[in-house]
Amino acid sequence: MKSADTAPPPGLRERKKQRTRDALLRSALELFTEQGYEQTTVDDIAETAEVSQRTFFRYFASKEEAAFFVSRLAESHFVEAVRHRPRGEAPLDALRQALVESWETIGEAVEQLIPLELHMRFYRVIESTPALLAAHLRRATELEEEIARVVADREGLDMDADPRPRVVVAVFGAVMRVTERIWSARDDATLTALRDLTTAYLDQVEPALTGNWRSDTPGPDGRIEARTT
Repeated sequence: MKSADTAPPPGLRERKKQRTRDALLRSALELFTEQGYEQTTVDDIAETAEVSQRTFFRYFASKEEAAFFVSRLAESHFVEAVRHRPRGEAPLDALRQALVESWETIGEAVEQLIPLELHMRFYRVIESTPALLAAHLRRATELEEEIARVVADREGLDMDADPRPRVVVAVFGAVMRVTERIWSARDDATLTALRDLTTAYLDQVEPALTGNWRSDTPGPDGRIEARTT
């Protein structure tokens, strides 16, 4: 007898739909990284995936939706991780621990759709493509608002009356944005490199906000190195 908590495996029709969606995602991201987002048409994606344009639009409303589909999945993992952090944690600690907790699950979830390496390479395309970068920043603002509401709920606050949930999430989001930009310009485009750089930059949030900048110097990895006299 199956457990009530165990979802039944998808049927044949559902598996075929998932394979088609995944083929479209992979084709889209490969074409975006190889020939550019603006230069890639929906017809190009459909042809590479060996389906019709009509089939593409059954799964995605636009190129942009396909471009950010995997990112939305990763973001939803992070939001759920924040939602389930222990109530006693300070908000910034909860955000940081949720990120640490979700690194592996995010990687595993992405790998079920496309190669993780392809997902990471696509981040560089975002940084170098004005239309994608604008969409990415717009989506980041929407995501911050969603996370701020989760934080406010955890703390029992009305965030329209109390600015702290939005402020702490804005600080966290700013660190993530700086990290993405610097990481995308480096040679190592791996998830491990992004995780390590993010950790180093998050370590500097409190010193950057409250410390004496004249007394410490950040090293090349973003960590503070005490000055010697």
